[in-house]
Amino acid sequence: MPGPSREAPRPSREAPGPSREAPRPGTADRPPAEPATDHRPPELLEVGRIARAHGLGGEVVVDLWADRPERVSPGSAFWAAGGTLVLRVVASRPHGGRHLVRFEGIADRAAAEALRGVPLEAPPLDDPATLWVHELVGAEVRTVDGRSLGVVMAVEANPASDLLVLEGGALVPLAFVVAHRPGEQVTVDVPAGLLDL
Repeated sequence: MPGPSREAPRPSREAPGPSREAPRPGTADRPPAEPATDHRPPELLEVGRIARAHGLGGEVVVDLWADRPERVSPGSAFWAAGGTLVLRVVASRPHGGRHLVRFEGIADRAAAEALRGVPLEAPPLDDPATLWVHELVGAEVRTVDGRSLGVVMAVEANPASDLLVLEGGALVPLAFVVAHRPGEQVTVDVPAGLLDL
């Protein structure tokens, strides 16, 4: 089973660095795109961030939290500024592990610079084969024989296998997940003695 997507529910995402709420100097009076007129989905996940402007024509560099390039395909939309601003993708291309994206209505470097640091939100993707972090956190972990191990508090990146961090500090490698009901229960088949360490 593949590792979890790093997309996170917007309300629980803690951001390093300065507050995302404060406008950048010189940008408070210049809205970077159109106010949201599209129907705002009920659940938005923070799926990436605009890193910086690229070139003079309005392109921006976008960091995505998960390897889901369909997020930046032409016609897709992101919500920003707490869901009050819609950024619609006109064109995109991969660029050194990131994506260069052109948004509708962003035509020059000044408009692109105004988007620097803006978190990007989008509805969850419907992909039953993927473990999503927002569906794992808060779920109860049970062994295949029905024994409760606790509730998932976080998912920690680890080179061998990402780890479910359970209340109380126990760590369970995602490699042992055999089934899950999103947001409710994760079933694991752990080797004897793994949790006795």
